Amino acid sequence: MRTGQRTTMNADQQRQQAIDEHRCIPGDTFVYGVVTTGIFCLPTCPSRRPRNENIRLFDNAGAALRNGYRPCRRCHPLGDSPSPIAATVIALCRTIDTAEHKPTLAELSEQSGWSPSHLQRQFKAITGISPHQYGVAVRRRRVRQQLRDDQPLTRAAHHAGFDSSSHLHGSAGQTLGMKPGQYRQAGQGLALRVAIADSSLGAVLVAESENGICAVAMGDDPDALLGDFEQEFSGAELLPGNSAFEQRVAMVITLIDAPLATQTPLPDALPLDIRGTAFQQQVWAALRAIPAGQTLSYQALAETLGRPTAARAVARACASNRLAVLVPCHRIVRADGGLSGYRWGVERKAALLAREQGNKKA
Repeated sequence: MRTGQRTTMNADQQRQQAIDEHRCIPGDTFVYGVVTTGIFCLPTCPSRRPRNENIRLFDNAGAALRNGYRPCRRCHPLGDSPSPIAATVIALCRTIDTAEHKPTLAELSEQSGWSPSHLQRQFKAITGISPHQYGVAVRRRRVRQQLRDDQPLTRAAHHAGFDSSSHLHGSAGQTLGMKPGQYRQAGQGLALRVAIADSSLGAVLVAESENGICAVAMGDDPDALLGDFEQEFSGAELLPGNSAFEQRVAMVITLIDAPLATQTPLPDALPLDIRGTAFQQQVWAALRAIPAGQTLSYQALAETLGRPTAARAVARACASNRLAVLVPCHRIVRADGGLSGYRWGVERKAALLAREQGNKKA
């Protein structure tokens, strides 16, 4: 288990040097995004190099797309010679990225000449995400950059495609993970303990504020998890771990690896710092009330809240959850019982459900 702050990685330094020298690194599929343009490139791109502070490193093109960056039209990071389908998807990315307000699926369908369902399939086949998910990522990237540049909140909201600053405040939990004022200062004034631990489903990051655990994330690369967290909370004070915190981290790992190994309701024993809108808080509380091993559909959860027409809003609240396992959004499935998207990977979702249902092979 690793806790506390880390120094700049040698791998990142090597990637930065490769960018400066217009060369690739054998075996490394990384790309870099430019925050001032919203474009991502291969390290060999012939374009003029941006300033280092405007560069964001990503392990692959998919990661850059998921963070709202569109592919460069000079170096073609999605392929050496884009097919007509890929070229159309790249054009759609540019439309989403440069539009004042997020285009509707119907508008994108008209531009591409594809039906909405065909557009969804082709867009996801090329980018790995849906047009809606890309649009959300674009808005997230825009508003983060505007707030970091000390732009007024109203201007930041407008530039990012929100109708008003109140709209930005209302979706701040999903877009920023904290209030806009706090994000402007990159978590300034927050004191957080952070640890990376290994689990049978990959690396797990656990972060804790003075009020309780505020983030649990899973991924394949521990350094990428920690790097993303440090970038988001660069202004926060990262505290060293202590024995009590390490015990809580161990409890989180137990919930992932062996949820049926103890009769103690571990989530109830862990203090949580859950931040979100009033509706998100309602959804997250309802998620925690679902017994381990059981599932509900988005529609069924909406009905338990007395909001039968709010299934889509419930889905958005699940997607904005920052506390994997502790707020068990993996227990939400489609109406037909199939597994829908999961922030930390559908494979992990399937494994978590199987373990809670007593499948020892999961």
